[in-house]
Amino acid sequence: MLLSIRSLTKVFPGTRALDGVDFDLRAGEVHALLGENGAGKSTLIKCLTGAYQRSEGTISLDGVEIAPRSTVEAQDLGIGTVYQEVNLLPNLTVAQNLLFGREPRRLGLIDARALRREAREMLARYRLDINVDRDLGSYSVAIQQIVAIARAVELSGKVLILDEPTASLDAREVEMVFDAVRSLRDKGLGIVFVSHFLDQVFEISDRITVLRNGRYVTTAETATLDRVRLIEHMLGRTLADDVLHSPPPDRGPRPAMLSFKGYGRKGVIEPFDMTIGQGEVLGLAGLLGSGRTETAEVMFGLRPAQTGEARDTSGPVSLGSPRAAIAQGFGFAPEDRKTDGIVADLSIRENIILGMQARRGWTRPIPRAEQNRLADDFIKRLDIRTSGREKRIGELSGGNQQKVVLARWLAMNPRFLILDEPTRGIDVGAHAEILRLIHELVGQGMSLLVISSELDELIAVSNRVIVLRDRAQVAELTGAEISGQAIMRAIATPGGTAAETMERAG
Repeated sequence: MLLSIRSLTKVFPGTRALDGVDFDLRAGEVHALLGENGAGKSTLIKCLTGAYQRSEGTISLDGVEIAPRSTVEAQDLGIGTVYQEVNLLPNLTVAQNLLFGREPRRLGLIDARALRREAREMLARYRLDINVDRDLGSYSVAIQQIVAIARAVELSGKVLILDEPTASLDAREVEMVFDAVRSLRDKGLGIVFVSHFLDQVFEISDRITVLRNGRYVTTAETATLDRVRLIEHMLGRTLADDVLHSPPPDRGPRPAMLSFKGYGRKGVIEPFDMTIGQGEVLGLAGLLGSGRTETAEVMFGLRPAQTGEARDTSGPVSLGSPRAAIAQGFGFAPEDRKTDGIVADLSIRENIILGMQARRGWTRPIPRAEQNRLADDFIKRLDIRTSGREKRIGELSGGNQQKVVLARWLAMNPRFLILDEPTRGIDVGAHAEILRLIHELVGQGMSLLVISSELDELIAVSNRVIVLRDRAQVAELTGAEISGQAIMRAIATPGGTAAETMERAG
């Protein structure tokens, strides 16, 4: 066995990021490492590459136990890593990047001719013929990734870790990178491939290991692994068709309030068609990396669409920025409330009125009496557990922080509210209250887009569910079609159009 990890454990204050994980990598294989957020993939890679020091367990390379204390030491041992964001120097030439720190010299000076020759020879092993004197940043991301792979292999040469290397690539560019990966596999390297794109995992990998909540779940040969079963391993449960816990009373059609046609952004989300009905919850399902959050960000103008058009009942709608989206009556409660949602050092009152004040402009402050009234009203309405409106929001529980973020948007009375993972990381009581609030808002005529990795939750609140895979919509479920099994089949079914996927998933 080329690489063997046994009982790997990493403890941080208050959490066990890895708990007794085993992992084996053979020479001459591509081994996919899969898992949702918090599964432990990044922690395992950092322990392996010396960025973290493990708390317990052993790592052996070629039968010899190792304990790298830095990424440089890991490289010297034979372990190289390439990340989604190319960590090379775009303002240097391709040749300079490939041989940075190891430049051939003559009489104490860099030998430019030898530098170019060695760089061309390195890239020829990947069937890449480019001008190595051009700045790396002038080439496509795919070529930059191949250059990064070539450098990592030259520095290490035994184990190559690819952490989301295709996240920013189109299909043609992915195939370029995969050609390079196959070439390295055939030469005997062991390759760890981390990706959220299941089609790519099944195309390139020989074996798959799944982690969940910091623990080892399973390892299987890719050719023998059923996709639906793989998703069940990743999510941690088997979903039956009877998981509809309190579905909305009416899943019938609703009058269109908003529509998107051919809406998308290159490298972010494939062009999509979507209609949002008046007073409905449209659920967005898919594994991590499927394009759920990216769809929301494009709709809200955080990453403006490059193709397509948005329309409401009055005509075209401009959504080129969050300010424009807010002006159109949109709201967006993001997934990462601590980073993107709250201002931890401000009070509950200040966080609630933040959006309204920004829309008014800072030269027209909201009167303090009105601020107090709004804060007290939402604290009562949403049952925000606090000793008072002036308490720092950073001192609240996760569930109460989420309620304050919702209160901020509700205070602006949006017609369309996007909720990205609204119940992640909150307790059971707050979870039920937020689901109740969603039903209440829909009953008042608001339209919502709800993104959730909890399928039973999504089923419980959604009038329709759109399923995404690999940054593209693959199915739309309505009425009695909405079930956990149908969603998972749509996620798992490889290739095909949305209509074909739905036919197979139903």
